[in-house]
Amino acid sequence: MRRPYRHLLLLFGIASLLWLAPELARAQPSVTVSLQDAEGPEQVTGALKALGLLTILAIAPGILISMTSFTRIVVVLSFVRQAMGTQNVPPMQVILALSLLLTGVVMAPIAHRIDEQALSPYMDEEIGEEELWKRSSGILRAFLLSQTREADLLAFYDLSGSALPDTEEEVELLLLVPAFMISELRTGFEMGFLIFLPFVLVDLVVASILTAMGMVMLPPTMVSTPLKVLLFVVVDGWALLTRSLVASFGG
Repeated sequence: MRRPYRHLLLLFGIASLLWLAPELARAQPSVTVSLQDAEGPEQVTGALKALGLLTILAIAPGILISMTSFTRIVVVLSFVRQAMGTQNVPPMQVILALSLLLTGVVMAPIAHRIDEQALSPYMDEEIGEEELWKRSSGILRAFLLSQTREADLLAFYDLSGSALPDTEEEVELLLLVPAFMISELRTGFEMGFLIFLPFVLVDLVVASILTAMGMVMLPPTMVSTPLKVLLFVVVDGWALLTRSLVASFGG
């Protein structure tokens, strides 16, 4: 009884697209940044600020991946799905959405400090652009340094041939960010290894029992996968995992 309605909805959607196609083709939306009407340095500066904002928005995904807790979280959640052997459950979209939400929880105190100590004074015209960058980069640098292994940071200083800094304020973000990402990948893999162990143990126990019973033709995954899902649900795995991920960043 539902198939005719589905066909009607499909035909209605195709007809709507065909009807709107000429209008969409004629619309041709565009965004233009121009300095032709600028009459003074202040207007030029405003246009350059707008261009800088658009540039930041364009590279926002790269900033999210390289300078926040997103990398560690998404790696660990991917390990969990792989360890349970549930193929595409949960879907990658769910893992990414949960990773973004947990990243917001972890980075909220950092964003609050930047807003309180740098952005709000700048908006109130108490400080200039240079002081805004100095304060905001200092807060972000402190977070990155707290999660970066010293060996990884020294490795990138050695690769670049730069002189070692004397204080934390002298650490270059250009070298700190890749060191932070390497450290996050290492930490994520360490947590993923610990998560894998109990699931591997379940696989080994199930395979041993099936072999002892002479059921060698039965794939062990058909029995172990439901048991692993049940184990994960019984111990409230998602709550424990999210709590551990957030706590791994030191609050």
